[in-house]
Amino acid sequence: MQLRHFLAAALAAAAVAAAEGAPRINQEGRILGPAPFVTNAILFDTTNADAVVSAMQIFPVTSAYNEDVSRLPVLANSDAMIAQIGSDLLSTRQTLRLFQEMNFVLVPDGQPLVSVPFDYAANQSDLNGGAYPNGLYPVPANMPIEGWPMQTQGETLAQAQTDAFGEGGDRHGIIVEPAAGRDFEMWEALLSDGNWGAANGAIFDLTSNNLRPAGWTSGDAAGLSMFAPLVRYDECERGMVEHACRLVVKRSLYNNYFYPATHFASYSTNTSTNLPSMGQRLRLKASFAIPGNWAREEKAVALGLKKYGALVADNGNFFSISIAPDDRWPAGAFDHITSVGITNFEVVQSTGPNGGPRSPGAPSASTGGDQTITNTLTAMLRGFVNYTGARPAILWTEYSGPGTATFGDATQTNTTAAFSVAGVYTLELSAADGIHAVAYDAAMITVTNAIFVSASRVAQSISLTWSGGAAPYVVDQAPALPASWTSVATTAAPSIQLPATNRAEFLRVRSH
Repeated sequence: MQLRHFLAAALAAAAVAAAEGAPRINQEGRILGPAPFVTNAILFDTTNADAVVSAMQIFPVTSAYNEDVSRLPVLANSDAMIAQIGSDLLSTRQTLRLFQEMNFVLVPDGQPLVSVPFDYAANQSDLNGGAYPNGLYPVPANMPIEGWPMQTQGETLAQAQTDAFGEGGDRHGIIVEPAAGRDFEMWEALLSDGNWGAANGAIFDLTSNNLRPAGWTSGDAAGLSMFAPLVRYDECERGMVEHACRLVVKRSLYNNYFYPATHFASYSTNTSTNLPSMGQRLRLKASFAIPGNWAREEKAVALGLKKYGALVADNGNFFSISIAPDDRWPAGAFDHITSVGITNFEVVQSTGPNGGPRSPGAPSASTGGDQTITNTLTAMLRGFVNYTGARPAILWTEYSGPGTATFGDATQTNTTAAFSVAGVYTLELSAADGIHAVAYDAAMITVTNAIFVSASRVAQSISLTWSGGAAPYVVDQAPALPASWTSVATTAAPSIQLPATNRAEFLRVRSH
């Protein structure tokens, strides 16, 4: 009589992940997967664009755009500043507006460069090797113009590019190279007689915290990126805006701006210290209860405004944040959040270039690497955290898996993880000190849980005993291999006796 044991197959993904090195994890603890790569120009309102931007790290996790401001102290004059922002809008609405405006296109690194003359602020523009006042920008044929398609009265893309209906406006254009991590932004972009022109141009390195030169504007008045704080479709569908939003107020403080802004935007000598400055940080109050009947999209925005807040980026006629004019937004997706009054916000103390997450002494975390475990449903975890000063809050969590991972003590770097079923699990270790960006690492644990069988003949019976797996166990037999297996018995015990036969047969033991 011949015996076989059942072994759960390990997924090849474990080897792939190990070969790629440390996982890419963003500021929210979301594993980004392989670095994005595009081969052709992709418009923002497509599933292809969703896949690319969801895998991008848009500015480092230490960036001001990605900073958790939920614990920052409130400014002493916050109430007065909020009252001033509201009083400046007495003739209009006193609630938050979500303005569908900024869009973008994703291009490959090899996208041909186009010479674009800048006719307003060329002296504060990034020329990218162009001859003044022209910049060399990778403008694709399908670059969208601000507001298209939701705010441009049914214009085709070609009509929007040439302003065929004479609508004017700010006409921002945003081009992103995901692989290179570069963001090209223009103001008043216009296609005329087959040639592009714009008022100015700015290039942002999405892989660093470098700012534009002090005093320089960008496509946005504050010198900020418009792409990074844009509320996008992909993140709202996931349920969380993972960065600061772009905020517009009626009036701002003259000759003043806060990190990461580089330019003030007041056209008159507004000197009241109750006016917000460019780069000022506002957040939705923690006491604001997000109603359960809100749509997924507006809950995502509200959660982001509580954790990451909003950066004052421009002056306008509303208290508004920018969302992509994506025609995939469900009807009524933002009907409730637009009733949120200005007084539900507060102004917090901003951190500078060497403050908050950018200050020295950030913790780091390591899971100790991937593991493959057999003949057991329990793994020994040997992570470690480096830190200075007070011990950070340490936490193991299950990121994904076919079942449940239960930790011996999830607050210790060295602990155990018991798995409910075999399969491939991703476990995440975090270290949070309340100041820096949370340090994350992840490990893939492949649980094969092999069943090892031994057999002996006892009189007219075959005695099987085994280890590994988990009850209930199923014993199968087959007269020959390959063949269809037939169930012989189901048992909760790791042993069984079966009648012996005079013919050769194959037996196996498997568990759920």
